[in-house]
Amino acid sequence: MPEVRIIGGQWKRTKLPVRDKPGLRPTPDRVRETLFNWLGQELTGKRCIDAFAGTGALGFEAASRGAAHVLMVEQDSQLVDLLRATQSKLKAGAVEVRRANGLSVLASASARSIDVVFLDPPFDANLWDAALRPSSAALADSGFIYLEAPVEWTDERLAPFGLARHRHLKAGAVHAHLVARAA
Repeated sequence: MPEVRIIGGQWKRTKLPVRDKPGLRPTPDRVRETLFNWLGQELTGKRCIDAFAGTGALGFEAASRGAAHVLMVEQDSQLVDLLRATQSKLKAGAVEVRRANGLSVLASASARSIDVVFLDPPFDANLWDAALRPSSAALADSGFIYLEAPVEWTDERLAPFGLARHRHLKAGAVHAHLVARAA
């Protein structure tokens, strides 16, 4: 089974298994490294949601760096089982794995309660608009949304959600964005 590695924090170099599933593309190491440089190496005390967890690379990376709570949401039962096995192996007490629809979980999150939202849905599902609306409502004032997409999101495209681009990176076919509340 292919693997990705946790890049930093207490579980640095830990390998996460990657199932061969349609639409599952783990965020590349280089992109995750850049993302966590943008967020700061430590996420101590932060509350995070990984709304389309997949391999769990983003959520476990956040927990490895001290996040107080990471809710990993995934619909696929095999991926949920794999996430729970990894959570158990790592004794990741800050991680909660939930089999659910990421959009529903985002919609039910309390207003301004989440410090970091990870949005990396399957590219062919075209869920960005549907995910950004509830993510924006759940986002803490000083929080960030990580948005991974096959196209670049401009400030004009983010404006209807009350959001603005903070950082952007293109790596191969992936556009990685760090997004915050618009000023």
